[in-house]
Amino acid sequence: MNSTLRLVLVLTLITAGAGLILSMVESVTREPIAEQRRLETLRALKTVLPAFDNSPDADTVQLVYGQDKRGRELQRTFFRGRQGSEIAGIAFQVIAPDGYSGNITMMVGIDSEGTVVGLEILSHAETPGLGDKITREEFKGQFKGKTLQGVDWRVKKDGGAFDQITGATISPRAVVKAVHKGLQFYHEHRQDILTSERVGQ
Repeated sequence: MNSTLRLVLVLTLITAGAGLILSMVESVTREPIAEQRRLETLRALKTVLPAFDNSPDADTVQLVYGQDKRGRELQRTFFRGRQGSEIAGIAFQVIAPDGYSGNITMMVGIDSEGTVVGLEILSHAETPGLGDKITREEFKGQFKGKTLQGVDWRVKKDGGAFDQITGATISPRAVVKAVHKGLQFYHEHRQDILTSERVGQ
């Protein structure tokens, strides 16, 4: 066997071995990662929803809200928190694509009538000390009690009802806009969200 064939054989064995190891690692870590994500979702749900006695992550409705750049459907999951058999609140994620440094992902919690109960920032890349102040309670707290109607869903700099962050208007503006659009979608599909069978039934 010449040196070239030997080298090809060795590289093939190394590649196959590395692929097998990666596959095994992925198989071992898949469930723990999924469980960690589930716990993170539950923590966010507990923050933004009214008190509930069910498992909102197992009582969900999924609706198509748009398409991505490739024309694939984008789905939004609505988590329903219940007290007994009654729906106490609904939570859903919204993404602001126009943050200063990219996407801002949030969990919005509302009661069944559509009044905001809580807002949690799940991920962002905003500037430390400026745009990242959207994670502070004094900013998030101003959304509580707000409804789709009767509120000017803009920051005060634009004539609206929401305080912006000094020196970082882009981030608050993106959050307000995304929450507003999420509430509009809920209002348009409220009946389906409240009455549909949960996913998996």
